Amino acid sequence: MAETTAPVGKRYPAVTYAVGREKIREYARAVGETNPLYLDVAAARAAGYDDVVAPPMFVVVYSSAAIGAALYDPEVGIDMQRLVHGAQEFAWERVLVAGEEVSTVVALDEVRYVETADLTYYVFGATTTDSEGAVVSTGVWSNIVRGAGR
Repeated sequence: MAETTAPVGKRYPAVTYAVGREKIREYARAVGETNPLYLDVAAARAAGYDDVVAPPMFVVVYSSAAIGAALYDPEVGIDMQRLVHGAQEFAWERVLVAGEEVSTVVALDEVRYVETADLTYYVFGATTTDSEGAVVSTGVWSNIVRGAGR
């Protein structure tokens, strides 16, 4: 069995992200979003928002630096050459609007080695809060390292 000294339970410092109007628009265009709430300030305001709304999967943008710190942590020891993206799961408490500031905290929740497949699963949990401390979104990021026992 492959042993790991990865620090399960380790929490990483919060990473703050300022949600910008143009970042939202750039993301929306890049992924083919056409909803005017994501692109047009007037449409977003007419719908009751202060500014353009971030599409749900914008979560990847505002939480990427936080998850990156955990993935590249030498204590975790992920061999990036053997890494395969496993899965992502998210839950949203509310939408984000341009002009907000959010903070994301990540923790290493689980490391599991599957000997029959020679795979190690690294599962990270992420929680993003707004400037008032209310949860905006949560996520689970699962990563698989192939050939870890060889």
